[in-house]
Amino acid sequence: MPECIDLIGRIEPKLQQVFFTNKRVIISASSGTGLMEAAIRNTVNKKILNCVNGAFSDRWRQITEANGKENEVLEVQWGQAILPEMVVERLATGEFDAVAITHNETSTGVTNPIKEIAAAVRALPNGNDIMILVDSVSGLSGARLEFDAWDLDVALTASQKAFALPPGLAFCAVSDRAMEKAKTVPNRGYYFDFLVLEKYLLKDQTPATPAISLLNALDLQLDKMLAEGIEARFARHLAMRNRTIAWAKSKGFEIFSAAGYESPTVTCVANNLEIDIPALNNFLRGRGMFLSNGYGAKLKNKTFRIAHMGDLQMADMEALFGAIDAFMAQ
Repeated sequence: MPECIDLIGRIEPKLQQVFFTNKRVIISASSGTGLMEAAIRNTVNKKILNCVNGAFSDRWRQITEANGKENEVLEVQWGQAILPEMVVERLATGEFDAVAITHNETSTGVTNPIKEIAAAVRALPNGNDIMILVDSVSGLSGARLEFDAWDLDVALTASQKAFALPPGLAFCAVSDRAMEKAKTVPNRGYYFDFLVLEKYLLKDQTPATPAISLLNALDLQLDKMLAEGIEARFARHLAMRNRTIAWAKSKGFEIFSAAGYESPTVTCVANNLEIDIPALNNFLRGRGMFLSNGYGAKLKNKTFRIAHMGDLQMADMEALFGAIDAFMAQ
């Protein structure tokens, strides 16, 4: 329908602004995991280095192995960041044609230094031949990521985190270098084939049925995000992050993520006071609030996570802190 073509035509340039790119931004009716699989299927011929510092970054490894691609894992202690020197030390062997990193590790509240990692990779003798794949599902539009300036190859996100939309859409910026690489990779599948997706995107279309209701919501939300201003949006997220950390420390909690790498969109608090997190959530639910227990067996009840992303404002955070304070005072 021409109305849908017009809708995608309106959305695409706005997505490019949010990604800080003049390259194509692919729109998918899937979760972010779908576009992680797309990145692997389209850009890996030889071997990929998967950087793991939490539960969600380990999904890169799982997807790689499920697709029969060769990989090695660079893993650091959860709560720590992946650092540039760690990455280039492993890539220096010359056997890798891709590296996958999570920008904002949702399970631990750590933001990895993508800009510095990418610069270090490009400085390698074969750096321009290495695909840099970035999962920014819980980061993009809340935590700074500049696709073109940082010289990334694939950066992906989804609708339900800092975009503050219902789940069901995912977006990824794809470099010209990655599109050329895709032409050399066999068995890219169909649904997530970058070449097929771009063929239709050039006509403001999708190769399969789009989620039109969600695209209408995205169109409106992008207008609101750009009206706020991307820089102002980053500043608001950082202010809420800083207030969350200050509140947690004032109550005697420790911050689980490494100092200097605390996420602008989600704070992971160490439960060193051993509060009953399920009981806390039952209490919060009665006030229309909820926070996340630690993710996975490693962190459940040992940490809890407070989101400060999307459309949330400082007043929302203060209301949450007041409710937690009331619970702890019982």
